[in-house]
Amino acid sequence: MTSAIIALAAALVMGIATVGPALAQGTVAGKAMEGIARQPEVAGELRTTLIIAMAFMEALTIYGLLIAFMLLGKMG
Repeated sequence: MTSAIIALAAALVMGIATVGPALAQGTVAGKAMEGIARQPEVAGELRTTLIIAMAFMEALTIYGLLIAFMLLGKMG
């Protein structure tokens, strides 16, 4: 029973850790494209900020993967 709960927790961690940043990345990319379309002269600065923001969001997904692996390690 305990291993089933740990497996369910790992699945939930991966689901939430994947969906949340994916939605955020889509929103951020869309807003960045809107900003570039409105003011093309700031495209370089916006692109740099966008890449940094995307890296932080991706780090959240990787942390979720790490937690899921740690949970699965407790199953055995």
